[in-house]
Amino acid sequence: MTQSINSIFNAQQAHKYTLRTNSAAQRISKLKALKHAIEKHENEVYAALQQDLRKSQFEAAVTELIFTYAEIDFAIKHLQKWMRPKYIGKTITNLFAKNRLYYEPKGVCLIISPWNYPFQLLMAPLISAIAAGNCVILKPSELSPATSSIIAQIIVECFEEQEISCFEGDATVSTALLELPFDHIFFTGSTAIGKVVMAAAAKNLTSVTLELGGKSPTIIDTTANLKNAAEKIAWGKLMNAGQTCIAPDYLFIPEGLQAEFIGLYKESVNKMFCNGASTIDPAIYAKIINERHFKRLSSLITDATSKGASVALGGEMDESSKTIGPTVLTQVQDDSAIMNEEIFGPVLPIIPYKNLDEAIARINQKSKPLALYIFSESKENINKIIANTSAGGTCVNDVLIHISNPKLPFGGVNGSGMGSCHGVFGFKSFSHERAVVFQSKLDMTNIIYPPYKGKDWVLKWLKKLM
Repeated sequence: MTQSINSIFNAQQAHKYTLRTNSAAQRISKLKALKHAIEKHENEVYAALQQDLRKSQFEAAVTELIFTYAEIDFAIKHLQKWMRPKYIGKTITNLFAKNRLYYEPKGVCLIISPWNYPFQLLMAPLISAIAAGNCVILKPSELSPATSSIIAQIIVECFEEQEISCFEGDATVSTALLELPFDHIFFTGSTAIGKVVMAAAAKNLTSVTLELGGKSPTIIDTTANLKNAAEKIAWGKLMNAGQTCIAPDYLFIPEGLQAEFIGLYKESVNKMFCNGASTIDPAIYAKIINERHFKRLSSLITDATSKGASVALGGEMDESSKTIGPTVLTQVQDDSAIMNEEIFGPVLPIIPYKNLDEAIARINQKSKPLALYIFSESKENINKIIANTSAGGTCVNDVLIHISNPKLPFGGVNGSGMGSCHGVFGFKSFSHERAVVFQSKLDMTNIIYPPYKGKDWVLKWLKKLM
């Protein structure tokens, strides 16, 4: 495997100089070919997502396929504009020169994708990398093998391996890939593995985009539409059984509204995921990815309840089907593991608060999250929360939807990631912004050249102009 990886990497290193001169039309042609191949295998992608995560076709379509198609279409529509050199303003130091900003491909890039949205979280950065004119090696997650297999098939049908290549396999494959001097690495996954990726990249001074996670808080204030908030939080928390990097992780709510919210949350769960029955419908509710993660989530609940937390809703677990029902915890202690690591599952701890400053202070005690959600009808409270917190992205009176707009950057900050993706932001992540100055024949810069004797007037003149 290592020999094969090295061989393809070397081939791509040689080929990247050919790709960098590709026109917008050539890159668009590749994006169209990729879209056509995905459409050809769409039913197989649905079947793979059902096998790996028990995703319903509707959920898979909305969160994986349609998302991917939209990303391709957006890139095709705007690529010529993105590639065009940008005109930059003049300064007194180059008054007659022409200043331009060129976007050139970084070269050979590595994309390592996770298992929770195994199709679109690989395809979205790949689309950006192709748009920017790069060679790419892909490493899909071994925890979603059915999806990884169909991705590999699509890539083989669309591209020569010297341009785009896909390597399946376990963590040893990722380790071998990370030893190579890539021109850029795009990683989506946990913060812990993100640190490993960054450390490996540092050895080769490779630039990185890290799309990580963390504990994304939600705040409800006394002015919020509680029913609307409960429904949206239930949807965002329970889609893909909570295995979403920007899912609401834990909830702050005014002390007097907790009981009412739990009742409304339960109603929303029943309406969306029970299909008229008294229990969760597995046809519309995803499973936990594997036994290890099932046990991890089970232990988080057990640890919390052993320290005084109460199960206000749910708590049902079926290891044979890897299903954990929608669960709400109250009276959760700060030293519980569930309050100190990303949950990544369908469990929602609720924390009552007396005043907004208290909730803000507790959020700021933790690492900066990938997302923060606010439910309020008070502009004053909304502005206060935004001004006094930091997060990769924020939604007001909704959850998750900021990721769906390719005109917005998507990414984390510090512990939740670095760099951004989607749309032009993804294109820029896989591009080097190259400053180019075309000097004029009316060049006057020689007035600052030595010798300096007798040039005091030049210094005075420059100071005034500056």
